[in-house]
Amino acid sequence: MFEIRAKLNYPKTFFTPLNRTHNFRTMGWIGEQIDSVKSMQFRQLFTQAISLGMIVTSALIIWKGLMCITGSESPVVVVLSGSMEPGFKRGDILFLHMSKEPIRAGEIVVFNVDGREIPIVHRVIKVHEHEDGEVDVLTKGDNNFGDDRLLYAQGQMWLQRHHIMGRAVGFLPYVGWVTIIMTEQPIIKYILIGALGLLVITSKE
Repeated sequence: MFEIRAKLNYPKTFFTPLNRTHNFRTMGWIGEQIDSVKSMQFRQLFTQAISLGMIVTSALIIWKGLMCITGSESPVVVVLSGSMEPGFKRGDILFLHMSKEPIRAGEIVVFNVDGREIPIVHRVIKVHEHEDGEVDVLTKGDNNFGDDRLLYAQGQMWLQRHHIMGRAVGFLPYVGWVTIIMTEQPIIKYILIGALGLLVITSKE
């Protein structure tokens, strides 16, 4: 019997040196494109991070500017209780100004009390002036039955000027509810901050 051997001619397209070089060039080009995209993404991320930092810095500069203009350490405060109703309701935003003029009865002031972190918004009902120019101030909430001596530090009967952050000179109703909600529900605050940060970082130029 005769054995017939057939010589199979397989295509050599993928094994020739020329095509091998072409494949290497193609892979190199793809790698360069991937590196280019990564570089662009890094530059964009870096640019957006700088933009976010500039926004925060601008907000701080504006706040410091308001402090200098108004003379108050906190130019804007939120009414957190109903003690000043019906004049001011919970959630109203107050704008403060602290001049060198004497404090008078009837003015609405925001003051700090030793041992309390949150300032209080109440009306001045009594002012006792000393010969040396110092004043003692007594306050009360319009919607409260008694004065604020129970709110002051133990043994304190009057407020002094250094306790007062500023006089109320204007307000916006209900705008402060955003702050109240974020204070009472911290998870909402973190979600909003995260969403804003993500929006700034991922937004296109």
